[in-house]
Amino acid sequence: MLSAFRVRATFRRSFAFIFFMTLTAAIAFAAEAPRFVEKDGRWALLVDGQPYLMLGGQVHNSSAWPSELPAVWKSLAELHANTVEAPVYWEQMEPQPGKFNWENVDAIVNGARAHNLHVVLLWFGTWKNGNMHYVPQWIKTDTQRYPRVMRADGELIDVLSANSRSNLEADKTAFSALMRHLKTLDENEHTILLVQVENESGIIGSSRDFSPESNKEFAGQVPADMLSAAHKQPGTWSSVFRGDADELFQLYHQARYVNEIAAAGKAEFDIPVYMNVWLSYPPAEAPERRIPIPGIQYPSGGAVQRWVGLWRALAPSIKAIAPDIYGDDAGFVHEVLTAYHRPDNPLLVPEIAKTDQFAKYDFSALGEGAVGIAPFGVDPRGWNILGNSAASGHARNFALLAPMVREIATLNYEGKLKTSIEQTGLPQQELDFGDWQATISYGYPQPDGRRPPGNSDAHGVALVAQLGPDEFLVTGIDASVSFRLPGRLPGMRMQILSAEEGSYQNGVWKPVRLWNGDETDRGLQFHAEDPVVIRIRLGRF
Repeated sequence: MLSAFRVRATFRRSFAFIFFMTLTAAIAFAAEAPRFVEKDGRWALLVDGQPYLMLGGQVHNSSAWPSELPAVWKSLAELHANTVEAPVYWEQMEPQPGKFNWENVDAIVNGARAHNLHVVLLWFGTWKNGNMHYVPQWIKTDTQRYPRVMRADGELIDVLSANSRSNLEADKTAFSALMRHLKTLDENEHTILLVQVENESGIIGSSRDFSPESNKEFAGQVPADMLSAAHKQPGTWSSVFRGDADELFQLYHQARYVNEIAAAGKAEFDIPVYMNVWLSYPPAEAPERRIPIPGIQYPSGGAVQRWVGLWRALAPSIKAIAPDIYGDDAGFVHEVLTAYHRPDNPLLVPEIAKTDQFAKYDFSALGEGAVGIAPFGVDPRGWNILGNSAASGHARNFALLAPMVREIATLNYEGKLKTSIEQTGLPQQELDFGDWQATISYGYPQPDGRRPPGNSDAHGVALVAQLGPDEFLVTGIDASVSFRLPGRLPGMRMQILSAEEGSYQNGVWKPVRLWNGDETDRGLQFHAEDPVVIRIRLGRF
């Protein structure tokens, strides 16, 4: 029989072992780097092992300097953002070959930590909006070593050629140095979620490089990996791709160029690397007669809507191909979101116009499974493509979502979240949850038995997430939400068991009051001036 002393000693050793293993598991869990994961075609961005919804704000192009950051932090607080997107300028970071200046990068990361924000860094390297404006002076002034794109008429333009090995090596060396520095800065803290490689890459001013060397290659056979990606038979570029040959020649070299840079960076610091895209937009008039012109309408070689699949095949080191949205037609936005949400591509919207007419598309993106959204130009200094107004609509949305951002991300990843956005002429919509239907009605007042009036500018939104068989999380803006059984009107053979107004605090739902009577009998009503979240339990009888 063991003595009491030996029993206590054995217990202490067992307890110490269990505590050690638990602590080790917790540390390993917390040390997990950000990454994308996919399940049944749905995606999540895992941060410290948990799904995370990025509510971001991208600063103006010239705002990632220490002198500008106080205004940046203030703007992000007003936006209710949890992430800052900020550029890294090649010209500032490597003013002389091989000599690096980390002042800007360190100020962004350390400032974000001080303001409880995550960071997405945007590499302004070879390309920024289809040009080379952010490359260092030592590259700009040496056109022999770092060749530029030549137009068909022989003129050089201010875009570095993707067909040049020296251009690629210079960018790759700089990007690798950046990622190596980020590892020393952030390997354990996980402040940095993602790094964007290049910015809206491609050529503005020509469909491809028409230099003698490129022309010789263009006249030859299409490489085997391009044929495989495009599912084509062998031949020359012109014979295989016909009218798209110039653009796809540029795309092939550009995708390989960007992929090699991304792979080199990830070898230094293995966090997700993504790229953003200048989209192909329909003209304002007669969109049915749209004739996209690569190099004019959008940067030639970019991963526009029709070429996402080719880019996915040719650039596997890019973990997400992400659309920048500056067109406010609801049909166009829907087409874009569905084009980039693929089983092989997580949906991320790293730029969307900050004006209020774009705010409802935050919910469109969520409903399509987006892992992150960020309006552009949220700080006060700088010129914005759509003016210099505040991002008030996005701020309202982010304020509503921020307290439950982890829960929303998890529900979306599990396929339990649906959204509705108002469209002109469609003031009522349905969301199908199988055993329950949610009817969304837009605009006020909504007299009994009459068609809802809609909002004058069609800005209404609703979000419904299923927590259990008969339980839902509901919110919206200038909309009402009613539940019913399939094939029945609201209130027939069903009832509301409880409707709790509340919020999530550290992952726990905290109710503040029950809704009933006027607040529930005609649907749950959500108004822009008083945004709330409701957790509703339904029953049958």
